[in-house]
Amino acid sequence: MNIDVKNGPSGEVQPGQTVGAALSALGIPLNPDLLAARVNGAVVDLSYPLAEDATIEPLRFDSQEGREVYRHSSTHIMAQAVKELFPTAQLTIGPALEDSFYYDFAYDRPFTPEDLEKIEERARDIAKRKLPITRQEFSKQEAIEFFKARGEQYKVELIEGFPENEPISAYTQGDFIDLCRGPHLPSTGHVGAFKLLSTGGAYWRGDERNPMLQRIYGTSFPTKAELDAHLARLEEIKRRDHRKVGKDLDLISVQDEIGPGLVLWHPKGAAIRLLIENFWRDQHIKGGYELVYSPHVARLDLWKTSGHVDYYQDNMFAAMKLEGSEYQLKPMNCPYHIMIYKSHLRSYRDLPIRYGELGTVYRYERTGVLHGLLRVRGFTQDDAHIFCRPDQIESEVSRVLDFTFFILQTFGFSEFEVFLSTRPDESVGAEEHWILATTALEAAIKSRNIPYRLDPGGGAFYGPKIDIKIKDALGRSWQCSTVQVDFNNPERFKLSYIGEDGKAHQPIMIHRALMGSIERFFGILIEHYGGSFPPWLAPVQATVMNITDSQRDYADSVATTLKTAGFRVETDIRNEKIGFKIREAEKAKVPFMLVAGGREVQEGTVSVRGRSGANLGSMTVARFTELLRTETTHIRQEL
Repeated sequence: MNIDVKNGPSGEVQPGQTVGAALSALGIPLNPDLLAARVNGAVVDLSYPLAEDATIEPLRFDSQEGREVYRHSSTHIMAQAVKELFPTAQLTIGPALEDSFYYDFAYDRPFTPEDLEKIEERARDIAKRKLPITRQEFSKQEAIEFFKARGEQYKVELIEGFPENEPISAYTQGDFIDLCRGPHLPSTGHVGAFKLLSTGGAYWRGDERNPMLQRIYGTSFPTKAELDAHLARLEEIKRRDHRKVGKDLDLISVQDEIGPGLVLWHPKGAAIRLLIENFWRDQHIKGGYELVYSPHVARLDLWKTSGHVDYYQDNMFAAMKLEGSEYQLKPMNCPYHIMIYKSHLRSYRDLPIRYGELGTVYRYERTGVLHGLLRVRGFTQDDAHIFCRPDQIESEVSRVLDFTFFILQTFGFSEFEVFLSTRPDESVGAEEHWILATTALEAAIKSRNIPYRLDPGGGAFYGPKIDIKIKDALGRSWQCSTVQVDFNNPERFKLSYIGEDGKAHQPIMIHRALMGSIERFFGILIEHYGGSFPPWLAPVQATVMNITDSQRDYADSVATTLKTAGFRVETDIRNEKIGFKIREAEKAKVPFMLVAGGREVQEGTVSVRGRSGANLGSMTVARFTELLRTETTHIRQEL
């Protein structure tokens, strides 16, 4: 049996040897950093027996798959620790996340911080025991009986939903066994550094009608140094949390009296939003878009025609009855834009038609998934829809891609991940339409020499799409921009244009959002900058402050001059010490502080400080005006 090791040796091994034994026979030592392997494309345990020729790729912690195996085994270590300390806790599920993991337990009370300390200590002990992790298989009935005898009713419920006549696997480490698909590490000793992070509640299977479970989050790394670096990063993430920063800077709030997932924009937050929206509108008009507006409700029949009632109803608010008709809060803007297109007879010469709207939509998100500005129930999409001929798809998508990167780079993002998402299992439309659209999207990406990855089955139900993720200052990825090709809605709404041949033809519809939603994008911006917005975006660009009462009028006059020049300026003429005022302005993350004392009044100057503490020296108001103008306009001059 021939074995090829990716970027390594190859050779013959006996059938039935495990992956680990085969690698060892070919001269690859089974060090603790070797976690699992990819065999002919599938990720497996090192104990997996080989039955045919194979290409093996050893997996270590530096690979995504290796980290997932590492952290999934860490969930089992944590679950074993919980079962040893709290034997009546029932096991449910425990997946690995991007840089952490969690496990949900059915227990009669929430876990306390003291409990977490004990669980963490026991988990470290289990890792030190270096327990071998082994796989075994059951029939469905055997698995039901086995876990029922152990009192694991949630595992029994999961197994009962599995297909018949398929083997069911479980993994054992010491006295602990858990239902699991795998793969796993060779032993608990492979986990070097372990930390529990938090605990909270979660509904079984994410359904609020089901029992509340106790969730424990944790993370793990091969070394303590890596763990410490990660924990420091988590502290920085916590410091930048848009909910905390938004409250500290008085930007936004979500209040129970109004309802969860519904955002109030305070004056300073609204000032930034206005800047974002005005920039968006200006650039869209320059880019050949026509701006439109649409109502917040429409007859339910509109959403039946669009397919949202069939495919999206769980995310829509309940319909309301008015004068014998049912009306629906809009979850999307697209049907309105379709109806605007449909209001006139269109010619092939009219196309492409590009409609843009900052349209507020409403979606019923479950309370458990709401998260500040990042997951809300009412939000404003930076939406646009392009109606074009089939031969225009590639060029229009190329334009959208250029526009997207231009917008995102303006707001300070420079790293991107691009995904081409193809037809999902549940979809509508003819196969030839999907092929045409997917090919056009891929050609547009390649024409811009943009690296991309395929996301098989990740498209919308009506067409393939391009998704663009941005990376923030902490290296986290955020899904913002999307470009989707749609043959389905033009057909559903019977859209047409008169072609060059004088006959009616069906246009193609391209859905696109560049920032995703204003709310979510603002939340990302807050965390990206930690609230220290660049001067052109800052809600207050400068604060003028006096040292004594005798400079009050001068401070007011400086502020008036700057406001007249178009800048966002505040004064701090309170009867407080200047050090206190400076600290307050720094806490508010104001880019510039202008101090006016007796000498500044005499010389007609201000003493300028940056929010980082830099002393920029004394300068005239006119000179500072030019400095501020440079700081706030150079971005747009470069575009």
